[in-house]
Amino acid sequence: MLLREEAREIPIFYEADICVLGGSCTGVFAAVRAARLGARVVIIEKQNAFGGVATSGLVNIWHSLQNTEFDQQIIAGLTLETIERLDRVGGVIEERKNHSAGYMLNTEELKIELDRLVQESNVKAYLHTMFVSPHVVSGELQGAIVENKSGRGAIKAKLFIDATGDGDLCDRLGIAQRLSPHFQPSTACAKISGWEQGTEGIDLPYLLLKHKDEFGIPEGFGWGTQVPGAQDVHMYAGTRVYHANSADGEALTYSEMEGRRQVRAIMDLVHKYGHGDRMSLVSLPSYIGTRETRHIGCHYQLTGEDVLYGRRFDDAVANGSYRIDIHHQDKPGITFKYLDGEQAYIRPGYPKEIGRWREPTQHNPTFYQIPYRSLLPEGPYRNVIVAGRMLDIDEEAFGGVRVMVNMNQLGEAAGVAAYIALTEEKGFATVDVQSLRHMLQSGGSIVL
Repeated sequence: MLLREEAREIPIFYEADICVLGGSCTGVFAAVRAARLGARVVIIEKQNAFGGVATSGLVNIWHSLQNTEFDQQIIAGLTLETIERLDRVGGVIEERKNHSAGYMLNTEELKIELDRLVQESNVKAYLHTMFVSPHVVSGELQGAIVENKSGRGAIKAKLFIDATGDGDLCDRLGIAQRLSPHFQPSTACAKISGWEQGTEGIDLPYLLLKHKDEFGIPEGFGWGTQVPGAQDVHMYAGTRVYHANSADGEALTYSEMEGRRQVRAIMDLVHKYGHGDRMSLVSLPSYIGTRETRHIGCHYQLTGEDVLYGRRFDDAVANGSYRIDIHHQDKPGITFKYLDGEQAYIRPGYPKEIGRWREPTQHNPTFYQIPYRSLLPEGPYRNVIVAGRMLDIDEEAFGGVRVMVNMNQLGEAAGVAAYIALTEEKGFATVDVQSLRHMLQSGGSIVL
């Protein structure tokens, strides 16, 4: 059944050089880098704060900025600047030589620092604003239709950065995309006080495996960390919502409610079999931690082989060292693949399965790269680029590349590319990549 929406005139809320859709750290860093270079930039975010999964999803970990040997820094730019800002207010703890948790963040402080970055850079911001549809005239993308408490309106711009995570702009433009049949499931995090006292002296993975059916808890994988500056508050990520695509409205609704139910169920289990009377639920995310939805068809698909063998690209715009970390859709637990050829399958409550994905070699790569081409959508829209987890990448590579310190760099690259395209009056695909890499480096990024 269909309903026809009548045509109507709507106001233009704002006109800019560059429009960034999505206010995760990826989107904010894109907007800030372009604005610092002199572009007039607007950023649109559906939540009440910037930061995406880090803030709205409570995921308070940024991974290491070093290579796998911890003898070379490979990431800097706005990621490092933001860490330094947080450090000045006691909002970050660094875990040296730890690839599982390079930095623990107070994500409430992160919200404030991202506000400051946006305001200091004179980026026009719209929070509580939902992207609705693209405005295309004679085959050219000229605006984005949005809606907020002021009603429906348009944002006009010359260039657009899709940092929505789910590739919403590209999807509504009809650009080719794919959804992996084994897309990584979502996790609802929670901040809990007294967590460590509540789980003290118990084997939580064993208890979860033994009593999961009693509480309706699916097998998955759990981890957590302290919240800097918040005494006795622990962020726990132990839920797993299978087979629910967060790019689908009904599935996302289910995921949000199911994730919260699982948080309560885990706490109930600890209360019964541990020391749950010492715990209190402090906060739940305003948006579930979505790992993967759409991938947009771009000029190059980054592969697992590219990542695991540390392939270098002449158009590289980001570097990463986080291991491949696949949260399975078709079985419990996760698989880790390391650049040195080792592999581990971890299913909580069972012995760790250690092996190799390749034979030992004399030299191993210590980082991998993401090429600019993987951000350039195929199709007729020359003024659109993607930045974030919707990049073109296969299932294996995505397991490592998807983490936030990597995605942050893609935002910066998209923002600088947008500035070059603006000043040279060209499309994203014809931006000179060496000029892009040089400008990224001049702005504080590490280019290798």
